[in-house]
Amino acid sequence: MLETLKPQPADALLALIKLHNADPRPTKIDLGVGVYRTGAGDTPVFGAIKAAERILLDTQDSKAYLGPEGDMGFVHALIPYVFGAAFDRSRVEGMQAPGGTGAVRLAVEVAARAGAKRILMGTPSWPNHAQIVAAVGLELKTFKHMTDDGTADLEALRAALADAAPGDIVLLHGCCHNPTGVDYTPAQWDEIAPMLAASGVLPLIDLAYQGLGDGMEADTYGLRQVLAAVPEALVAYSCDKNFGLYRDRVGAFYAVTDNAEALAHAMANGATIARAGWSMPPDHGAAAVRLILGDTALTAQWLHELTAMRGRMAQVRERLAAAQQIGPINMAPLGSQKGLFSMLPLSGEQIMALRERHGIYMAGSGRVNIAGLTTGNIEAFLAALKDVTE
Repeated sequence: MLETLKPQPADALLALIKLHNADPRPTKIDLGVGVYRTGAGDTPVFGAIKAAERILLDTQDSKAYLGPEGDMGFVHALIPYVFGAAFDRSRVEGMQAPGGTGAVRLAVEVAARAGAKRILMGTPSWPNHAQIVAAVGLELKTFKHMTDDGTADLEALRAALADAAPGDIVLLHGCCHNPTGVDYTPAQWDEIAPMLAASGVLPLIDLAYQGLGDGMEADTYGLRQVLAAVPEALVAYSCDKNFGLYRDRVGAFYAVTDNAEALAHAMANGATIARAGWSMPPDHGAAAVRLILGDTALTAQWLHELTAMRGRMAQVRERLAAAQQIGPINMAPLGSQKGLFSMLPLSGEQIMALRERHGIYMAGSGRVNIAGLTTGNIEAFLAALKDVTE
């Protein structure tokens, strides 16, 4: 039977990791993998996480199952940070998921069970979004996310919503857009919220990088504007980046609605889907986040570390933007983009030349992980970029 299986293409990003690891050049630069790195090129465990883990080591008295909804103390502790301290708590409920990927999968599957047929999504987007939509069996309709001048394309979203039909979902990035780094401005979100309300579509907001853009509060501006305008929405959340818990897979799925019965049904269906998918989510990272958010000193330590991450990436972006023009590439917009990622308009040949001649590894789309650049390698990167484009 197994011989009937068809071969599948290797994941491009995972293949890139292997190529980078095998490159013996000491000057090689990894701009592909989506993890934060310090100025020294490390991806350390947060000090606040280490402190919470020590508490867990001393106090955790059981590894018994928690149920498909996971650590609800963790889920509820995040709510004020995501939705705001004044948000009507009766409108929202959630459950733990294995990373942001698990949260997106739960959201799409719950929506499909509710009758959704099609998802509207700006492109380019995180590649796994389209894969999840296809795996669940929904139709994907795309629209352009970014204009030619490097800003968010509000008119493309407006046109997509004008063409929306009952049962449609629209998937939006809450902040720090992956892969472009191009977010809707607060003024654009002010227009988007009533547009969503008038269209009748179900918003699904993927908030995977809260705190890495302009700060924990500012990065939720769009989400909160939307939730104030619409009767219901779904939210997929990840702690992988803003708590540095990548391999521990810490995420949460939330449903928001004005209907208490519908909210209960959304959670019941989410639990059923989770039970068939992963049964119980991994607990360790979520328990650490719960402890941090329940302790004033640990919360302050975590926010301080997050601020330092954000500041370092802003410095890298400032240096890239200062290059102004490299060949045909306008570098200035990188200074106003947010989060880990930006896209450079490079051809496949230029990306390959960067790899072969300079040991610089990036995705074939031109996406670069800003945090892969440091004071020690950024000038070499700019010189290499000049070499392959001029």
